Amino acid sequence: MSLLTRARICLVSAAIATAALAPQASAQEITDSHLKAARAAVSAINATGDFDAILPQSALALKEQLIQQNPDLQELIENTVNEKAIAMSARRADLEKESATAYAKVFSEEDLNAIAAFYTSAPGKKLIADGPIVTREVLKAADIWQRGIVRDLAQEVAKVLVEKGPKPPQAPTAEAAPEGATPPQPQN
Repeated sequence: MSLLTRARICLVSAAIATAALAPQASAQEITDSHLKAARAAVSAINATGDFDAILPQSALALKEQLIQQNPDLQELIENTVNEKAIAMSARRADLEKESATAYAKVFSEEDLNAIAAFYTSAPGKKLIADGPIVTREVLKAADIWQRGIVRDLAQEVAKVLVEKGPKPPQAPTAEAAPEGATPPQPQN
């Protein structure tokens, strides 16, 4: 199989996977000012920042795969993939537009303006920067709390069951034992 064929297979596979995962567009019309507010909110909350690495990682993976299959073409592969990836970087704006559209479908223009205003303020920026730390601490506290609740609930229920539940059968005493039977011996 030629290098060009392999590259096409990789690209077609990636395109099919992307198309299968892409949400369907809505027929709802969104005004320019509403979309502008949504873009500001998306930017303020860095809603798409986690996706910045997709193109570089994809290019790196493609280079590694193609070079492994065609080590003699390493320089050509690296240069070509880099060139094409740089050309495709302009498509990052498509993700911003689709993200803004998704937010505009859910939030009103007024809500989006308020979201953008908060997240561009000092407290909003601090929330974005320190929010993950706080979330980690809250999750740790919730885990400790959950273990304590489970333990205490089990203990409290056990107390009630011991107090109100049926009494365990008593071992027969020597007086109540049938003739010739030996009384049970205490266990240590």
